[in-house]
Amino acid sequence: MFHPSSPILLADDDRKYREASIGASRFLGLPREKIIGSSWDDLAVPAIRPVISERWLSFLNEGYQEGTFQIEAPGGGVREVEYSAKLNVLPVRHLVVFRDKQPDSGKSPAQTPTPSWVQDYALFLLDMDGNIVAWYAGAERIYGYKSPDVIGQHVSFLYPGDHSPEVMHPAANSAFVRAEANVQKAASEGHSGNEGWQLRKDGTRFWANAITMALKDENGDLQGFARVVRDFTDRHARDEKLRLGRSKIRPIQTESTIAGVVSGEFDRITEMNDRFLEIVGYSREDLVEGRFGWPDLTPPEYVAMDELAHEESLRFGACTPFEKQLIRRDGTRVPVLVATAVLRLSPFQWITFVTDLRARDRQESVDVPLKAELHQFTEIVGSSAPMMRALAQAELVAPTDATVLILGETGTGKELVARAIHQLSPRRNLPFISLNCAAIPTGLFESELFGHERGAFTGAVSQKMGRFEMANRGTLFLDEVGDIPLELQPKLLRALQEKCFERLGGTRTIPIDVRLVAATNRNLEKMMGDNLFRSDLYYRLKVFPINTPRLRDHAEDIPALVRHFTKIYAAKTKRNIDRISAATMKALVQWTWPGNVRELENFIERSVILSQGRSLAAPLAELRSDAEDSNGYSTLEEMERDHILRVFRETSGVVSMAAQRLGIPRTSLHGRMKSLGISRRDLLGMLP
Repeated sequence: MFHPSSPILLADDDRKYREASIGASRFLGLPREKIIGSSWDDLAVPAIRPVISERWLSFLNEGYQEGTFQIEAPGGGVREVEYSAKLNVLPVRHLVVFRDKQPDSGKSPAQTPTPSWVQDYALFLLDMDGNIVAWYAGAERIYGYKSPDVIGQHVSFLYPGDHSPEVMHPAANSAFVRAEANVQKAASEGHSGNEGWQLRKDGTRFWANAITMALKDENGDLQGFARVVRDFTDRHARDEKLRLGRSKIRPIQTESTIAGVVSGEFDRITEMNDRFLEIVGYSREDLVEGRFGWPDLTPPEYVAMDELAHEESLRFGACTPFEKQLIRRDGTRVPVLVATAVLRLSPFQWITFVTDLRARDRQESVDVPLKAELHQFTEIVGSSAPMMRALAQAELVAPTDATVLILGETGTGKELVARAIHQLSPRRNLPFISLNCAAIPTGLFESELFGHERGAFTGAVSQKMGRFEMANRGTLFLDEVGDIPLELQPKLLRALQEKCFERLGGTRTIPIDVRLVAATNRNLEKMMGDNLFRSDLYYRLKVFPINTPRLRDHAEDIPALVRHFTKIYAAKTKRNIDRISAATMKALVQWTWPGNVRELENFIERSVILSQGRSLAAPLAELRSDAEDSNGYSTLEEMERDHILRVFRETSGVVSMAAQRLGIPRTSLHGRMKSLGISRRDLLGMLP
């Protein structure tokens, strides 16, 4: 992170200045256009010009140089300054930093202690495949490995998991799966963050709070990743102690609390994670596109501290953490802890880590109300009594290994509840594997669930792991479990009861340790009566049932959901929508939402696309039309049947378009049509 007031210059091999910061212009008392194109010789006093060439050759040979330098002061006379220079921080360009000479403290550079930041944070760099390519001092201290021990190894070896030689395929290694997921998320989104156990060289574990930032060149092409890890074992132990002292379980934070920012030369912000955006209140586009930058975020009184941090980073690779304030977009200030490190890559980049200090003195009370605790389900929006009951049940069962059956209409957030159960469980750092049973063709279901051996059937050219095997020691989530073929249900029951199975076409029994969470929107008891679902499997799944409420049963959560989805889709479509009229909100609350939260989300996305100004332009006529058409219906099924037929009419009978409009998978739509008695003749009869 270069602040514009830092006196920084870039020089070529002939010691000509090719770029200069605003701070360099102020420091030297010359306009930038006069500095660019000039050289060291032009700035130096005549008495030392003969030795400049010798110094420059020495610098080119050694790659780094510090020293003193006499220049002509702007008002006349001689001014003695200090400088430091680094070789090739950009292609054929060298970094030169000036500062006024300080009084001699008696310390040589070699006596200057290593910054404490290097000890507090583990910083290391990965290539695009997740292999470690650079390992810094803080990483050596926290993990215990020296640089030669780790260079070239995949980052997954730092994760707890099965690292035995017999685990030949990376996909069978849970550590590799977790590490690869983190790297791939950073590659696709620019950043990722997580918390979980990591391994030291001596085999001990520590609770790591980590971020991974994508590093890109000036063309936007991915070059690798910077990963920063802090040891949060003490904080995690306090969390666990607090959990044991409560009647309810407080969810563990799974996203990193560290904010990360990657900056290019001369103050250009190129990447940041969501945590940093939350702290400063800006959008990603505001910062990446240059509409706002570090000068807008930093109060004037902290500029000098930033300059000292930059100089320390240039000398040691990283600076000592220091406290400062950042200016949020709304003008308020937030106290933060800041540390900056140099990434020795081309083009030259810095990475800055920011920790929000607003809550550092906040003490958690063991008597926190249930409603406040449940707000820590970060992916679930809502605080109504029905939602609180469902989440309270999830908290209660999560620490156990009991099988959970989540029941509810489509679009009520059953998978979110399943993920929350996993995150609250002791298996939170192990795989969460999901399978939508309604989306798998009947002939492939056994292979998808249990895997197959090579040659088990035509086209099985290699061995394949099934979802059960992938979820070993973790959680397996079977969505739409009512769509499991009847002939396969006995094998699923045996796997659950005996905790073992055989791959399709195989004879070897594979032991498993899997916690199962299932979900369905179908009436399994009715299916048992119709001989479509085995009763023994039903009672094996229904160890601990949780009912997710229909949206019309907790309409008081609709305003919060509307604001939540509006914010998400406004950011995705780069729209500035910050107002929702009272009339619009009233209409949204009054609608019954037969498709539940998923239908509401799709409606809000469509509304955001239609909005041209700062107010949400919701197509309320659609809701009024639906409400008028619902008059005279005696049952919800009649209204739902007519709603599906109307959507088919509007989409010219195209099933995929109708399913997308309704916000449900095609297979779920087929199942719903069957249960409502909608035949192909009905569809053909309504088309023109």
